[in-house]
Amino acid sequence: MSRTSTYLLILNGVICGFFIIYAFFLGHFFTGSRTIRSDVVQGILIGFGLAFVSAQIYARIKATKVNGWITMLGLGEPGNSMFLRAAHAQLFPGPVNVPKEAMYWWTNTDGAGHALSGGHNYVMHFPAGGLPPNNAFWSITMGDKRNHFVANPINRYNVSDRSSLAQNPDGSVDIYIQNAAPTGHESNWLPAPSGRFILWLRVYLPGQAILDGRYQVPPVVEVK
Repeated sequence: MSRTSTYLLILNGVICGFFIIYAFFLGHFFTGSRTIRSDVVQGILIGFGLAFVSAQIYARIKATKVNGWITMLGLGEPGNSMFLRAAHAQLFPGPVNVPKEAMYWWTNTDGAGHALSGGHNYVMHFPAGGLPPNNAFWSITMGDKRNHFVANPINRYNVSDRSSLAQNPDGSVDIYIQNAAPTGHESNWLPAPSGRFILWLRVYLPGQAILDGRYQVPPVVEVK
C-alpha cells in the first residue's frame, strides 16, 4: 500500500468512525442539531469512506504477491463486477487489457521486503529459459516513487526482449538495476533514480504458464 493510500485509509476510517458514533450515540442526546442536510452529508461521507476502505481490503485479498511482485488475475475482464473493478483500480490504476492480451506486475520492494532505493544496487536474475513467456513482448519499466519516468544519461526507461540484453555463459540473463552504470554490464542496465522507485513488468500475449499462474517473476535482489 502506498503512503498516500495509507493516509486516505486512516482519514476515511476516522471520518466514518466519527459519524457512526455521532449517528448512533451522540445523536440521541443532541437530536435538536440534526437536519436532513446534515444527515445527507453524513451518509455521503460514510458511504464514500466505507466504499474506499472496502475496495482497499478486497484488493489486498485478490492480489497475488510472489517474490515481492504484485499482480491480480482477471484484470479488465468485461464480466467483472463494479466492486471487483474498484478493487483492481486500487493496485492497477489506468487502462488495462484482459489477461490473454497482457499481464501486469509491480513492486516497490526487493525480494526481502525492503523498499527499493537508488542508494542500493540490485540484480534480477532470470535463469536460462526463464524470461517471461510470451507471444509478443515483455518489458520492465522504471518509475520514481510517484511512478514518473526517471531522467538518466542513456535515456533508457525500460528494458525488454528488444533491448539486446547480454546473456551469461549458461544462457541466463541478469538485469542490473542501480543509479550508477554497472561496469561491464551497461547493456543490461536499467537506470534508477537516487531515491525510492517502482518497477513495472508487463507481458503482452502472455504464455500459458503465466495465465495458469505457474510462472513466477524472479525477485529483485540487493547486491551486497
